[in-house]
Amino acid sequence: MSRWSRLWGGAPARDALDAAAVLEALDGAQAICGLDGAVLAANTSWRTRLGPARRIAGASAFGAFNAARRDGRGEGVVRVAGEERHLAVTAMAEDRFLLTVSIPSEGPRAPPGPERLDAFAADLPFGAALIEGADPFDGLIVEVNAALAGVAGKEATVGARLADLLTPASLAEARARLAEGGRGAIEVAPAATPERAAHLYLAAGADRSVFYLQDVTEQARLQSQLDQRNKMEAIGQLAGGVAHDFNNLLTAIRLRADELLLRHALGDPSYDSLAEIRQTVERAAELVRQLLSFSRKATVRRESLDLGEALDNFAVLLRRLVREDVVLTVEHGPDLPRVRMDRSALENAIINLVLNARDALQAKGGGAIRVRAARLTAAEATALECPARPGGDVALIEVADDGPGIPLSILPNIFEPFFTTKAVGEGTGLGLATVYGIVKQADGWIVAVSPPGQGAAFRVFLPAHIPPIVLETQAPAAPARRAARDLSGAGRILFVEDEAGVRGVAARLLRARGYEVLEAADGEEALELARAHAGRIDLMISDVIMPFMDGPSLLRAARPYLGAAPVMFISGYAEADFSNLLEGETGVSFLPKPLDIKTLAERVRAELRPAEPG
Repeated sequence: MSRWSRLWGGAPARDALDAAAVLEALDGAQAICGLDGAVLAANTSWRTRLGPARRIAGASAFGAFNAARRDGRGEGVVRVAGEERHLAVTAMAEDRFLLTVSIPSEGPRAPPGPERLDAFAADLPFGAALIEGADPFDGLIVEVNAALAGVAGKEATVGARLADLLTPASLAEARARLAEGGRGAIEVAPAATPERAAHLYLAAGADRSVFYLQDVTEQARLQSQLDQRNKMEAIGQLAGGVAHDFNNLLTAIRLRADELLLRHALGDPSYDSLAEIRQTVERAAELVRQLLSFSRKATVRRESLDLGEALDNFAVLLRRLVREDVVLTVEHGPDLPRVRMDRSALENAIINLVLNARDALQAKGGGAIRVRAARLTAAEATALECPARPGGDVALIEVADDGPGIPLSILPNIFEPFFTTKAVGEGTGLGLATVYGIVKQADGWIVAVSPPGQGAAFRVFLPAHIPPIVLETQAPAAPARRAARDLSGAGRILFVEDEAGVRGVAARLLRARGYEVLEAADGEEALELARAHAGRIDLMISDVIMPFMDGPSLLRAARPYLGAAPVMFISGYAEADFSNLLEGETGVSFLPKPLDIKTLAERVRAELRPAEPG
């Protein structure tokens, strides 16, 4: 008989020492007992949790013994440290049983933490500190590196607490993150400089903790600028889409008003009402142009402009825009660079800035507005807070006033569309957004500055334009355009427009002027008409943005049937948005929406006019 079998069957107690060695290898609180509950051997976990008790007693325990003797296994309850725990009894021999008591684990104890900061902490570009104490926020700082004071302020010294270095809101957030077991950066604000942003990294130990504090104010500012740029681009796309649809509606209203005005002579009771409707449409069209300027989808005709001459030409108009209690001065030097942009867009931008300054002076009962232009080097532009680093000389246009200025809290939002500080009903909130769009469309930059007590200034930076040198050469003769079938205002026109209100009225008005008009509601229908009338179409007028097939795609597909017939595109979007799709095409012109019948008829007559004999 082996000594194990003797132990299970009544061998001397010394053999229980061998059983205890085996029990040490088992998980949990384990022991071997006799039928009377006497503990013969136990492992360390059993002795630690249940103490030096030498006997398991209780009705539930003996019930478990009897069940194990009968069935091989029994379960019951035993009291451990005043609490009832589950007891499992397994029969090993006739009077020997293996007991297992369930004891909840305490979980791993956190390491005590480092004794001091590592050797690299002294040279880190961000703050680091060692904290003594179980609570990393209330424990005392026992060691810091040199960079911590630059992030958390001069209070960040030995003997301070992390809780004192953070704003209350940041402290609450950091405590919550740590309690949830969160890891990684916690965004906080230093109590010494709450306007700045910092990231807190905390490595908490049982007795000591280390934290790192990194200033991320600049990164947060750049992220905010990126978010703002993305938001402005999204709003710009929305504004462009709204303006396109609005243009179609305005075109239909304007053409119908033109049609009715032709039926009612001056003096007719209805004439004044129709004229008022048309004036209202013009005002709405101007609002659409502002939306398109903001979204950078306005139709522009860039040219090389003499900036000084442009300012002199409409300085008189600017003075008419301000009241008598406002002194307006326009200044510029003799060496202004030329700029390449749309003349009317430049005037619109400056007028908007002057009107904005005039309204700012209204509260104080008058003041001064100064419009100045100058040539700047790239370094001088940067010194004047130009948002980008120009590649060469730039033209500066500054509109400044001595009014109350712009609060710093709203300065970052000043160019947002529909953002206005004026009372309800006194502005659309599109003036500065329009200026922003005009400047960006001209590849320029704009910034608003408002030093406390010194009014506000809007600075527009435009790249200097150097016109290319053109050598005089004999211009090639223009290809002769095929004459229309009838030179007296007649011809067959294929009119393609998905907006029924625009298409119907325009076609009717063109027919009234002697033209034959074929109407198509989309590109596919137009292609069928072009195929059916191949070689017999004198002009195609087409919208650009249409479902299924856009205007440029229609032109490419229909060109074999149109021959040399001219094509006129009409759209509320800028010509530049689709001109790259017309590469290699000739005889193509553009007419922006909203349309009026006079302009449309003149352009149609010009397109159908035969080429002058050479």
